[in-house]
Amino acid sequence: MPQAPILETIRLILRPHRVEDYPACRILWADEQVVRHIGGAPQDGQAVWFRLLRYAGMWPMLGYGMWVIEERDSGAFLGEAGLLNAERGIPELEGVPEAGWVVGPEAWGRGIATEAMHAILEWADAHLDAPSLRCIIDPDNMASIKVAEKLGFHALVDTTYGGKPTRVFERVKNPPL
Repeated sequence: MPQAPILETIRLILRPHRVEDYPACRILWADEQVVRHIGGAPQDGQAVWFRLLRYAGMWPMLGYGMWVIEERDSGAFLGEAGLLNAERGIPELEGVPEAGWVVGPEAWGRGIATEAMHAILEWADAHLDAPSLRCIIDPDNMASIKVAEKLGFHALVDTTYGGKPTRVFERVKNPPL
């Protein structure tokens, strides 16, 4: 698959990243509150640029990847969500697509991450030959844990990643209706 398909929900459009998204991505990944549970350190422009290029490369190489979360009514960039293979060296993630989401402060508390990931999980269930998906969350990130649980993920194992406590969650693929 050369790039992300466009997915739509009531409030959102999930679309492929574009070069024009770089400034919004840079703001997102430079925000200390956004990254406090995702690595803990703001990313500089080069790291965000490489992230954007990595997103584009996942689709043709893996057949899945990340989407931009765009607000349908305003066109505002709200964050990113999708599936990845980050080769993190965590045994429980090997051979299993990893789900991930990040939204900016303007989207917090609005159910945006849940809505976006619900559409992505429906797409994954229909298009990926994977019996389950997994994600990692900082055990102190209660907001993301709530999102994961709403989406059907359950805690699988506690481990460490980058020297920090990390919890691996799993969601078994929903059977077709």
